[in-house]
Amino acid sequence: MFKLEENWTLEQLACFDDILDVRSPAEYALDHLPEALNFPVLDDAERTRVGILYKKVSSFEAKKQGAALVATHIASHIAKHFADKTEEWKPLIYCWRGGTRSAAMAQVLNDIGWPACRLPGGYKAYRRRVIEKIAELAPRIRFVILCGRTGVGKTRLLKALQRQSKQVLDLEELANHKGSVLGEPTTGEQPSQKAFENRLCSTMRALDTEQVTYIEAESPKIGRIQLPTVLLNAIYKGQCIHIEAAVSSRVSFLISEYRHFLQNAKLFTQAVERLTDYAGQKKISYWLSLYETGKITELTEDLLLSHYDPFYVRAMKKHFKHYQNTDTTIQLDAIDEQNFAKAIALINRM
Repeated sequence: MFKLEENWTLEQLACFDDILDVRSPAEYALDHLPEALNFPVLDDAERTRVGILYKKVSSFEAKKQGAALVATHIASHIAKHFADKTEEWKPLIYCWRGGTRSAAMAQVLNDIGWPACRLPGGYKAYRRRVIEKIAELAPRIRFVILCGRTGVGKTRLLKALQRQSKQVLDLEELANHKGSVLGEPTTGEQPSQKAFENRLCSTMRALDTEQVTYIEAESPKIGRIQLPTVLLNAIYKGQCIHIEAAVSSRVSFLISEYRHFLQNAKLFTQAVERLTDYAGQKKISYWLSLYETGKITELTEDLLLSHYDPFYVRAMKKHFKHYQNTDTTIQLDAIDEQNFAKAIALINRM
């Protein structure tokens, strides 16, 4: 039987042909190792039932009934999913803590002849290593921060840099959210906090720490995702590139970018009302009155000038070490791909 030592590393996980998560579907849905496939040895209802037996009847009765269920599921997985695997197939198997469920699957697969391996410590150990790896890598990454007030197209510029084969860390993409309080998941729901951190760790591990990594200036939270403090601290120390554009250009860009809000009164009202603690009820009422009377350009401009811009500048001055160094400022004549290309040319010369 092939074994991982207790001090296994994340890098060793790439040695396996497949990663099998044998936890229940609900556990898997909440979070799992990247690229792991779910082959539960107990479904959600069975896991609950066995747990109740363990607590209210006896561990013997729970193990007896649980073993029968586990054996049935393992047999089904072998027949339906593993039958075409060659003798060289090397899967990694894990459960919550590297206990009974993963041991049962690993034992059967080993007995068949596959060099299956159980992950010591299971998912919990993996999570510990994710947090440790983020803490290890964050200070080593040479961050260059795209700074700019709301509506200058920082995210679009970041993606343009990525298309030019520049190294980027797109936190909004990983968090599946546009970032601001008026943002929302780009497609579907946001990942769980743990799933975000797992994605973040995988992305950070792929970065070349000898190259600069471009990143957009972000708040500590992206939607409901909290950025790790160790990552924020590293970002705050990065070199800042200031992206600027005329207010009129920013207004036009935002109206286009957030058109879904303009077409959904309920969604827009809920989003704006989340600003009450920052702007006060009087200002909220004013913004909603502009919206209701169709004065969208005036509304967007006032949101920028009276709320987003002051809030952004205060936060940047407070946190970003090099924010007030204005030597690296790029003025966009318009917020479009042509001007992003010009900005990238300037960035390349910095």
